[in-house]
Amino acid sequence: MTTSASLVVVMAVLYAVGVYAMLERSLTRVLFGFLLLGNATNLLLLVVMGFPGVSPFHGAEGASDPLPQALMLTAIVITFAVSAFLLALIYRSWQLGQADTVRDDEEDRSLFERAEEAEVVMDDEEEDADDEDEETSDFSGAPAQPLTAAIDEIAEQKGGDR
Repeated sequence: MTTSASLVVVMAVLYAVGVYAMLERSLTRVLFGFLLLGNATNLLLLVVMGFPGVSPFHGAEGASDPLPQALMLTAIVITFAVSAFLLALIYRSWQLGQADTVRDDEEDRSLFERAEEAEVVMDDEEEDADDEDEETSDFSGAPAQPLTAAIDEIAEQKGGDR
């Protein structure tokens, strides 16, 4: 197995373990998962960078691309910033509840249940509206009519032609 192939395998494993760790409810595991994803991204950029050990300004033949190097530096900074934010979040969570596990919020759950009930009611109203033979306007109980018919009515009320 070549160096690039082994880096791809390591990168894939880091992505898989990072995503698995981020799906946990523990904020510490989310932090570790995010760090693994950041390192996997750096390995991805390292693999696509080009020939190892060659300067990007070496010459036309065998030169590596400088863009992935700049992207890797950017990925390192972003990973550091989000990790610092997650560490502050974990610390605050530990101060407030002596645990870093995210629990379901009762208010969110009740909002979700109310939204489901409202959706059922709206579905029932749509079925009732489909059963009616005559279409009505959304703004009044009058039957819906084409725009030209409404213009004709206004012209008749004013006593002239359109």
